[in-house]
Amino acid sequence: MDIFGACWEGHWQKICDDWNVKVKDDDVVLIAGDISWAMTLENALLDIKEIAKLPGKKVIVKGNHDYWWNSVSKIRKVLPKDFFVIQNDAIKFGDVIICGSRLWNLTNQSLADKKINEREKIRLKLSLDCALKLKDGIDRIVAMCHYPPFDATLNDSEYTAMFENCGVHSVVYGHLHGKDCRAVKYFEKNAVKYFLTSCDQVDNKLIKVLSVNL
Repeated sequence: MDIFGACWEGHWQKICDDWNVKVKDDDVVLIAGDISWAMTLENALLDIKEIAKLPGKKVIVKGNHDYWWNSVSKIRKVLPKDFFVIQNDAIKFGDVIICGSRLWNLTNQSLADKKINEREKIRLKLSLDCALKLKDGIDRIVAMCHYPPFDATLNDSEYTAMFENCGVHSVVYGHLHGKDCRAVKYFEKNAVKYFLTSCDQVDNKLIKVLSVNL
């Protein structure tokens, strides 16, 4: 990653140092896509296994550069212990339910972009529906996506409406990089909390979303 600028130099060590201070084995860490540059699952496992060495339970969603991510069933068969993927479903830890989907670009859409967005809306709905089925009492829903669910001016979108309609507590996303990107690290919109977690935007440090009551 250091080919993209000085802010990425030693980024993995910085992540590990911060992670080891903040995370215990019972904690849950969300990774909002772009996990590995690998082109095959076999090679991506080299990166996944390095992440797996760190404490806590890890939950990942697909990013636009995760070209190795093809069959989710094959991925789940080889994932290390306490490593989970979200695709068309949801997972519950204590009183927190994790769901989500990759989403897609919402700005200057081509016809191809629109088709991908339609597919992503279906996938997100499947995941949110699953989360709602798991919900019991005061459970909170956290949605993970790779792309931001709004444009650069933070306008409402069909994605944000879906989060609001399902009573999502928080949304974690990434994708936005670079010192000139128009990014807001945290804000609330219509009772939903949004957290940008791109490594270079948060100084390679983990962001606490909420506490899980196990």
